[in-house]
Amino acid sequence: MEGPFLWYANRGTGVVLLLLLTLTTVLGILATRGDAGRGLPRFVTQSFHRNVSLISMALLLAHVVTAVVDTYVDIRWWQAVVPFYGSTYEPTWLGLGTIALDLMVVIVATSLLRNRIPHRPWRVVHVLAYASWGVSLAHGLGIGTDAGGRWGVWTAIACAGVVGLAVLFRLTTLAARGWRRAREQHHVPPHVLPAGGNR
Repeated sequence: MEGPFLWYANRGTGVVLLLLLTLTTVLGILATRGDAGRGLPRFVTQSFHRNVSLISMALLLAHVVTAVVDTYVDIRWWQAVVPFYGSTYEPTWLGLGTIALDLMVVIVATSLLRNRIPHRPWRVVHVLAYASWGVSLAHGLGIGTDAGGRWGVWTAIACAGVVGLAVLFRLTTLAARGWRRAREQHHVPPHVLPAGGNR
């Protein structure tokens, strides 16, 4: 089964999926901040993050199905699940896409079971979202039809830039918070100093 519809569907879902994965990654970074983006309540940021993640998974399923159903290229269903197993069409880039899929399934599954999983193991698994986003970006650049075009390259650069800025913002916030705590811990209020004491 092949045709322009499947080709355009796979191509379109791939581009939109990259945008959604970038959005959910940035939202995840904001949701882990203590003030959750200052102006937004924490539950709003986290709820939006979860909803975008679920939409991304639905779109990922459509992306995989259109790739497997379209016989123009030889991609079997197990090659979408098992990385680097017997693929003949762009095996490296297809394998990266499979890794991204597997990571996303694990992340979403553990998130849906979050109330039954201790926080630390859940947190360790959830950090894999960064790897999933990075591998997805590499997959799209390597195998995507539009990857070599100007707008495809600039889309990838923009997505990488947004995530990079969000990570930098997060690290800067953590550093500033740690510096404030250290300063507060080493500050001795005047009323606790002994008479004639020096700072």
